[in-house]
Parts: sequence; C-alpha cells; structure tokens
Amino acid sequence: MEYLINPGQERTIRYWCEDESRFGLKTVTGRKLTLKGVKPVGQVQWTREAFYLYGIVEPLTGNHFFLEYSHLDTVCFEQFLAQFVQAYPDDIHIIQLDQGRFHSCELLQVPESVILLFQPAHSPQVNPIERLWKEMKKYLRWQSFETLDELRAALAQILDKLTDSVVASVTGWDFILEALFVSGIS
Repeated sequence: MEYLINPGQERTIRYWCEDESRFGLKTVTGRKLTLKGVKPVGQVQWTREAFYLYGIVEPLTGNHFFLEYSHLDTVCFEQFLAQFVQAYPDDIHIIQLDQGRFHSCELLQVPESVILLFQPAHSPQVNPIERLWKEMKKYLRWQSFETLDELRAALAQILDKLTDSVVASVTGWDFILEALFVSGIS
C-alpha cells in the first residue's frame, strides 16, 4: 500500500512487531534429553548481570533490527526507534508492541514515520517476536558464561545466523499475513 505524504512522494506502509528481551548470566534451563525418570543435571549459575536486546521484526519479509541496551526505559526506546527509522527511512512503519509503561510515556518522542499499535494488555502470545526470542534462547540453554562479553559473543553468533527467511518462518503467522494481504500492505 502506498501512502501519500507530500504530492509526488509515495511511501510504503510496513507492519512490524517490536519487543525487548533480557539476556543475562543466570543460566537458562530447559528440557534436556535423559533416560526416562532421570532428572536433567547441568551446571547452573545464578549471577544476575544482564542486558536487554530491543528487537523489531517484519513478519511479511523477515526483515529484522536489533540493538542492545543496559536497561528498559523511555530514553532507550526512543533511541531504538530513531535508529530503526534511520535504517528504514523511506517507509511508514506500523509497529505492534506491548503496553510497557516506557512505550507510552508522555515524554516519548515517536518519529513522524512511526505509528504505534498497542496490543491488548498481558497478551505476549499475540506478538510474533516473542516466538523468535524463545527460539533464540533455545541455543543458550544450559550454557554458563563467565562475563557479559562472552554472552554477547554467543548471542552475536545466533543473530548472525538469523536470515530473513528464518525470521519470516518463525514470525509470519498465517492470520497476520492474511490480514496484511487483505489490507493491501505488502
């Protein structure tokens, strides 16, 4: 769908899903293959140092954009949006996101080309990027990292393997793609 801003200037409308996820030194546990009746055993670390990865994905194409921040707040979110818009300057962006307080703060300055679409409260299951976080964290299960830099290096390897087709396959839910098709957004 083309959106006319100024006469002679057409911009494409794109639909994105945004969220943040915490990555820390505390060991991520999960299922582990064992004999029947044998409880999984693994080294667990309880260190609480962490950082946040702000991410945004386009379910239709699999385009994605991630930035690391030390915490969650309006200033970081505003910086994330500004850098995202710089990466995709020629389009209008509809961004689905949760109702985190810092997403709707009165002080938040949303770029002109961004429209925030808030999902219902307490419903992370409707945001496709949540599935991507879960997939990414599978690769970190049962691993212990001595420092945040080691964790960053492991996460960088995971992000390097994320292709647009992988992101689209994880986040491109049928009902979203059908709605985008019917709306004319492509």
